Amino acid sequence: MAAKEPTDCEMTEIEGQSLRNRKKNHTEDAPLNDQKLQYSVLDIPPWYLSIILGLQHYLIMFGATVTNPLVMSKFLCIGEENNLVKSELIGTIFFVSGICTLLQTTLGTRLPIIQGGTFTFVTPSIAILSLEKWKCPQPSSNSPSGIGENFTATEFNVSADDEDIWKPRIREIQGAIMVASIAQVLIGLTGIMGFMLRFIGPLAIAPTISLAGLSLFNTAASFAAKQWWITMVTIVLIAAFSQYLTNVTIPCFRCQRGGGCIRKRFPLFRLFPVILAISLTWALCAILTVAGVFPSDPNAWGGQAATNLRLDVMQKAAWFRFPYPGQWGVPTVSAPSVFGMLSGVLASMVESVGDYYACARMSGVPPPPMHAINRGIGVEGVGCILAGAWGSGTGTTSYSENIGAIGITKVASRRVIQVGAAIMMIFGVLGKFGALFVTIPDPIIGGVFIVMFGMITAVGISNLQFVDLNSSRNLFVIGFSFFFGLTLPQYIAQNPGVIKTGSLAFDQIFTVLLQTSMFVGGFAGFLLDNTIPGTNEERGLIKWREMLHRTVQEEGGDRDKDRAEEQSAIYDIPLITPFLRRHRWMRFVPFLPTFDENLLSFDRCGKRHKYKMRRHGQENEGKRQSLTK
Repeated sequence: MAAKEPTDCEMTEIEGQSLRNRKKNHTEDAPLNDQKLQYSVLDIPPWYLSIILGLQHYLIMFGATVTNPLVMSKFLCIGEENNLVKSELIGTIFFVSGICTLLQTTLGTRLPIIQGGTFTFVTPSIAILSLEKWKCPQPSSNSPSGIGENFTATEFNVSADDEDIWKPRIREIQGAIMVASIAQVLIGLTGIMGFMLRFIGPLAIAPTISLAGLSLFNTAASFAAKQWWITMVTIVLIAAFSQYLTNVTIPCFRCQRGGGCIRKRFPLFRLFPVILAISLTWALCAILTVAGVFPSDPNAWGGQAATNLRLDVMQKAAWFRFPYPGQWGVPTVSAPSVFGMLSGVLASMVESVGDYYACARMSGVPPPPMHAINRGIGVEGVGCILAGAWGSGTGTTSYSENIGAIGITKVASRRVIQVGAAIMMIFGVLGKFGALFVTIPDPIIGGVFIVMFGMITAVGISNLQFVDLNSSRNLFVIGFSFFFGLTLPQYIAQNPGVIKTGSLAFDQIFTVLLQTSMFVGGFAGFLLDNTIPGTNEERGLIKWREMLHRTVQEEGGDRDKDRAEEQSAIYDIPLITPFLRRHRWMRFVPFLPTFDENLLSFDRCGKRHKYKMRRHGQENEGKRQSLTK
């Protein structure tokens, strides 16, 4: 009997099919990829789709990013009429966000996650600028003085464009961010954050992620309240495109040289629900503005939805301006500023760890391993140092709203995020293009925020599938962590200065931490989950750790083994990982893919640390030989 000739698929496997191609062959039956993604992490969409999808991520992160310098400008003593400086700050933060996003997706966790300006650095920055030496000059009018008053440039005893007023203040913030972010780099690269994750389970992750969305409801409501009808139109369009019309495809034709035209179906609504909704609602606002329905007066009904409120930005923005480190001068450093900024760094790290898990789940890949989390925190610290050096006025962190966009668009491609990062850098240099999107009415942004923040909240709640929800212990931990994570930050925010430890630095640290819902709820869940008696199965740790440890036995079979290797390779550092695996000592480095997480584990039954040493790759080699036999 003649030997059976191998099929094309088998020949491809024999010749060493790449991980990316194997992903396309069995994406739909992957146990972890239940998101029915249009493009997975390793997939590369066509260049034109990558540009449009990257632009969509830019639009989603635009509102949160541009708000940071606008909020800080008042406390930096930048007058309201000095829009040129504000536009330069906006261009700087977008340029730095693009650099940080490229670093995170290439060398950090390598998840499709956007980096952008964070509000966790705004609160300590305001506390620093409230010191007597950094307060804005006494107003010439009889208006009361003090930080928090809405001073304008005309109220200062200086001209609106006096650089001697605002530049020393932003240089102080730059130095504080740069020095404080060194601690974040050390925590990530030494593996301290990864070690703590050994004690974190679904009951701690769920409130951390969910409160990232729930705590932002005030931001979404403030944008939406400016014109609820336009906000509702945006929400209805996003829901229609992403849910009701997700399986509707648009016929299109592609002509080939010498081969005629080919008719194809394009999933337009599935790929671009957000950008379609924004474009259509934006066009509707423009028509109503021209027709006179929406007046030019922002205080009148519908005025906030008019498209001509910010047209002056297009005239004032420069065509080309390249941000560079030290553009405002040499940063200054002082001990109170550095210690105060550490609170923002700690809150940012807690927020980012929850975002990593949310992004992995949205992308249909296993939760990030310890080395990826360590590396991600370290790279974020490097990004904050760059943000301080460039003088963006704030640090950078992972963006939850863009993670929600992955769930809406079903596109988790890393390449799309990298293209979006390039778009941020281009728009950061070309001010006219960035200024165009400043004219998007706030009610439209509010509708996008409501949908995205809701998706983030749902992703956090979905982690509770691993725990026993019939257990009164778990119900207590869940209920308390969620509710306490909302009430305590609200109390701290409504009672400024209530924390008085006798040290300004400690006051700032505790104030920022306790005003962060993610930290309060996540820490409450972490503390209760690790102190209240309960079995590992009841706490959901068994199923949770099965996801964390992607072994061949758990996957089962050669095909599932390939899938586990492919999903694990998502977090590998490109190019140098094969070289790292040749050296045994590399398994002791916490931020490298070769790091052996079993070297140090905590044995609770024996109440002692157990050190597990094994030769790198020996176990995997034995499994490979047994499967071959």
